[in-house]
Amino acid sequence: LYNLIRNPNLSIFQNLIMSSNFKNLYTSNNPPIQVTLKRGSYLESIHKVHAVVCDKKGRVLMCAGNPEYKSFIRSALKPFQAIPFVSSGASSQINDSLKSIAIACGSHKGTTAHARQAFKILWDYEIDVKKLKCPMVRNSPLLHNCSGKHASFLATCKKMNWPMETYLKGDHPLQIEIFRLISELLEIPASDIFAERDDCGAPTLYLKLIEMAKLYSILSSSENPELEQISRSMTMNPNLISDHNYFDTEIIKASHGQIISKGGAEGILCFGKINEGIGLALKVEDGSKRAKHAAGLHLLKQLEWITNLRIQDIEEKIYDFPKGVNLEVKGELKFQES
Repeated sequence: LYNLIRNPNLSIFQNLIMSSNFKNLYTSNNPPIQVTLKRGSYLESIHKVHAVVCDKKGRVLMCAGNPEYKSFIRSALKPFQAIPFVSSGASSQINDSLKSIAIACGSHKGTTAHARQAFKILWDYEIDVKKLKCPMVRNSPLLHNCSGKHASFLATCKKMNWPMETYLKGDHPLQIEIFRLISELLEIPASDIFAERDDCGAPTLYLKLIEMAKLYSILSSSENPELEQISRSMTMNPNLISDHNYFDTEIIKASHGQIISKGGAEGILCFGKINEGIGLALKVEDGSKRAKHAAGLHLLKQLEWITNLRIQDIEEKIYDFPKGVNLEVKGELKFQES
C-alpha cells in the first residue's frame, strides 16, 4: 500500500481502497506531527501539525493527527476561486492566458514582474486599477500578494456583465458561483460551507483538512477541464505562484511540475500529485509558517514525492536560521487500518 501511495497504479489502487476492509476512519494512535525549534541544545518552541492524504472521493488514505481538523483554507483556495475566470472564457481572451491564470492562483511577492502580470489582466479588459479592492502595498494594490486573484475577479465580472463595485460581497454572483463550485466538488450542500473575510477582503472558507486534501486531489487529477488548465498554469509558471527561493515555487520546480504546492496563512499547506488524484493537506495548530514548511518537506520526503537532494536544496533556499538554531520534525503519516 505504501508503494501505491508513492507511485500509484490507479486501477490496483482504486480496487484496494474500495475493498470492504478499508475504512475511512482515523484513530487516536495517529499522533500529530511535531515540529520543534532548538536553540543550541535547548528546546525553545513546539508546533503541532495535523495532516491528511486522501483521494478524489475524500477517502482518507494516510493521516497524522486529526484529518477532520477544521480551519480556514485561506490562500490555498485561490486555484478554485479561479475556476470562473477560466470557465467563463475570461482568461482565454488574454494573450498568454496561462500566465494570467497562474497569477490569479498565486500569492506573489510584489515584484515588478508580478505586478505587471496582474496589471495585464486589467489592461486587456480596460479596467481601472482603482477598481481593485485588495489592500495597498507601497501605494499600489498591484503589489499586494492577492492582486492577481482580484484582477481575475474583475475580468470575470466584466466578461459576465456582473457588478464590479461589489465583487467581494458574499451575495455577488461571482462569489455565489464559487460557493456552488466548491460545494459541487466536495459533494456537500453550499449551506454547509461557512465563510469569513480573508485579509485581502475576499471570502475564504472554513473547511476540514480532509476537504482541503480532496480539493487538491481533484485539482491534480487532470479530469476536470477547467482545473486541468489551472493546474497546468501553476506548474508551467511556478515563479508566479510565490517567487524564486520561496516555498511553493521551489516545490513545483523541484518536482519538475509533478507536484502542485499552495500555502495559506496561519499554517495551511496543500499539495496535489499531478495525474494521480492524490491530495495532501496540513495545518499547524498555532499557525507557524516555519513549521508548516518543515512539516511539508518532512511529509514529501516520507512519501518520496521529491528526492532528498531536492529537499535539502529547498531547505537551503527557504531557511535562514542563525548558527545553532535548528528545526526538528518528528512523526509520520500512518495508514488507515481496518
